[in-house]
Amino acid sequence: MKKIYHLSTCSTCRNILREMDAEAHGFELQDVKQQHVSEQELDAIKEATGSYESLLNRRSRQYRGLGLHEQVLTEADYRRYILQEYALLKRPIVLDSGLTLVGSHAVKKHYLR
Repeated sequence: MKKIYHLSTCSTCRNILREMDAEAHGFELQDVKQQHVSEQELDAIKEATGSYESLLNRRSRQYRGLGLHEQVLTEADYRRYILQEYALLKRPIVLDSGLTLVGSHAVKKHYLR
């Protein structure tokens, strides 16, 4: 499966998708604002990465707005918050034939050398 979870309003995501020429290379694109990540999708990404914490976008306005920076969170908390608020999902997330890359640095390092 070749899929990219992204946010269309994020300039970093837009630039990466353009530089990768993602659609031309057969990637299915999912804008997480328009089509939220399902529980099953999030759980599968977590299995590939090892934790929900690694999927949390700490740069999101919602992260501080919800006071999450002041709390001690469990894996269950990370999962719940990511499912509740799409902006808390780190992006882009690239799934490419068993490879899972999370965040702009990982994607750029692998695809945009």
